[in-house]
Amino acid sequence: MRTPITSLQNARVKSVVKLNNRRHRDAARLTIVEGVPEAERALQNGVVPSEAYICPPLLDDVAAAGLLVTLQSLAETGASQLFEVTPPIFAKMAYRGDSGGVLLVIPYFQRSLEDLPLSTHPLLAVIEGGEKPGNLGAILRTADAAGADGVILSPHEDLGGTDIHNPNVIRASLGAVFTIATAVAPTAQVIGWLRQRGIRALATTPAATVPYTAVDMNGPVALILGSEAHGLSPEWLAAADEHLVIPMFGRVDSLNLSVAAALLLYEAVRQRHPINS
Repeated sequence: MRTPITSLQNARVKSVVKLNNRRHRDAARLTIVEGVPEAERALQNGVVPSEAYICPPLLDDVAAAGLLVTLQSLAETGASQLFEVTPPIFAKMAYRGDSGGVLLVIPYFQRSLEDLPLSTHPLLAVIEGGEKPGNLGAILRTADAAGADGVILSPHEDLGGTDIHNPNVIRASLGAVFTIATAVAPTAQVIGWLRQRGIRALATTPAATVPYTAVDMNGPVALILGSEAHGLSPEWLAAADEHLVIPMFGRVDSLNLSVAAALLLYEAVRQRHPINS
């Protein structure tokens, strides 16, 4: 059953709008998923929305057919509430404009370090203090494509870091945030967790002399990357098993964080899965 909402002043609409603010997200432990592909990936990976909002005039009925069936089923069993809204209401709620007429409100989903599923020779990306949701979303997409075991966010003590539950992270990841395991933990905790499991920490820094292509990435490895503005903290640099550098020959002193992560992750893929020509 779909419950119609026709007023911009509806209390539910106002509550969804508040989730655009991190303080309100953290207080409610809820965030927003927008877009048909992103919503489908959330549902396919076991996420059950507390609320779902659809705007029929904005929906592609063919692309969203399966999604609508699932949402209707969840509503009928009482697992979720399903609402139908007008275009003006949807525009007010949507974090971004091109959401395809689907918006889910879902509970926070991050894992603890202990909950990360690890393979025999895990490959992890650890991001300290990344500032931009778009970068984090792109890293999640790349980590998923590279078959990494997970992505760990290690917020900088002074500078913080990107909120994994930011709706822009979810959109930029195209839903990969639901397909690859993520965890958030302080630097000291991450360092201890890696050491306990025998996972080598490979830290990227412009001060290193060993190029990333010369470092063995076949065993259990965590690729440690810092923010574009500040790099890695002294704590990470001191704890790393090896320092590596991505050579740069131009005048710009740093690469985009997501590009650097992609280079490192796919170097690990190259080493682990050589292609015989």
